[in-house]
Amino acid sequence: MRKEGIPFKDTGFFSKLITDYLDAVPGLEPFYGRSPDLGAFREQLLEKLATYPESHRSTLCTVLEDQYRGLSASPATKSHIAALADSATVTVVTGHQLNLFTGPLYFHYKILGTIALCRKLQAAYPDHIFVPVYWMATEDHDFDEINHFNFKGKEFRWNREAGGPVGRMETDGLEVLAEQFMQDLGPGDRARELKELFEAAYLEHPNLAAATRYLANRLFGEEGLVVLDGDDPRLKALFAPHMETDMLEGLAHRQVSDQAAGLQAADPDYPIQVTPREINLFYMRDGLRERIVEEDGVYGVLETDIRMDREALKKELREHPGRFSPNVITRPLYQEVILPNIAYIGGGGEIAYWLELKSYFEASEIPFPILMLRNSALVLSDKQARKAEKLGVSLQELFLEQNELINRKVRAISGIDIDFTPQREHLRKQFRDLYALAEKTDASFLGAVKAQETKQINGLNHLEKRLLKAQKRKLRDHVNRLVALQGELFPNGSLQERTRNFAACYLELGSQWVPSVLGAFDPLHPEFSILIYER
Repeated sequence: MRKEGIPFKDTGFFSKLITDYLDAVPGLEPFYGRSPDLGAFREQLLEKLATYPESHRSTLCTVLEDQYRGLSASPATKSHIAALADSATVTVVTGHQLNLFTGPLYFHYKILGTIALCRKLQAAYPDHIFVPVYWMATEDHDFDEINHFNFKGKEFRWNREAGGPVGRMETDGLEVLAEQFMQDLGPGDRARELKELFEAAYLEHPNLAAATRYLANRLFGEEGLVVLDGDDPRLKALFAPHMETDMLEGLAHRQVSDQAAGLQAADPDYPIQVTPREINLFYMRDGLRERIVEEDGVYGVLETDIRMDREALKKELREHPGRFSPNVITRPLYQEVILPNIAYIGGGGEIAYWLELKSYFEASEIPFPILMLRNSALVLSDKQARKAEKLGVSLQELFLEQNELINRKVRAISGIDIDFTPQREHLRKQFRDLYALAEKTDASFLGAVKAQETKQINGLNHLEKRLLKAQKRKLRDHVNRLVALQGELFPNGSLQERTRNFAACYLELGSQWVPSVLGAFDPLHPEFSILIYER
């Protein structure tokens, strides 16, 4: 697989906040801990190991052993789970929803970037063990975000009633979707492998958490990935003191609100990604996951009749910590409390909300991890790359907005000069002489000169657009082929990784898909990867 790269800033798909973070703009420094460079990881792991309780390590290992029971884990994954008992072992984490059949491609890029970073760190710091962890977002309750995937331009959707945390949802009814998917896969060994993988994951496991764990293990287990489900009362018990502080003292609400305001004050163009609530926890029970709210000292659960006073709430947390579920604000802290973690790899939206959390971590006395923007990629065949070459367009230019790309290419290949900049400049020079004359007369003549200049400049602009439009008609075939190629690689004008499912790539590359992408990623040198495979 051949690789090219383009700076994230030049793609046009990443916010100013994210590109400023990658560029280490000084105004952002107060909002994160250490920068994502190789030397910083040494300091980060020493800080984490000095503060991470060994009792947490023991509980974590026990939970992982239980969660992997009955699963055929690879030797690399088994070794990593065992290594987590060692006081010199740390983790690098990425988190993601339980998207059906992994959902969009960036699920793979997150995990493969996490594995790639661990390998880089392992080579740099051989006295420690670096374990890549996929944190399954099993407690999310937004089923509509995860119940579908796209393949060959078609959406495959799992239609069913949903409620409560998605990880606990039974996989009943996926037989119908499996049959629909099989019909579109077509013939061949790789299609049969995908069919077997889908059926083994979703038709042979009782719930979505177990199915996703199996799927991730099958895809990435040989690379040593460890999959963790945070929906476990033993892990929640470790986090209980922080949940109590959130509910009774409003620590997260106070700290995150202040930091979010500071972030926007640093630059009004920085978006506020998440807004904290007064209580940043849900209550889970019997297919229910609803917000906890407080009014006049009484704690209630929305959409229910559940009510508790302060002491009853503390008792419930103490006796049933598994019934309490972190939201987007408290989940990052939960993750860092229970794991010996040094870095988090996330997408642009995730990095944006992590940049609101540092003061909350400091107030909670938990080390803030190094933040890494996940790898991104555009995957295309050598045939598509040759198409671009024949059309006279670079792969980097394909990231341009479509009208800009067309205008640029039409200007380049039309054989005549469509740029009227020299004519505009000549016109402006003539009017500068007229302005000098107008200064010696009255204001009405000066106004007439200004109006005439505007009229003639607008006329030139109109003629330039007419000429460009005429050339587009003349070069219609070239333009259509250019639009078609860009449409193949950027579905609906969006990044391929946000819509396309890995199944399409697997049909082309088979078992080489994972190692090929893994070998191309270097998280310590962030750029948008363009990956070209041979057909």
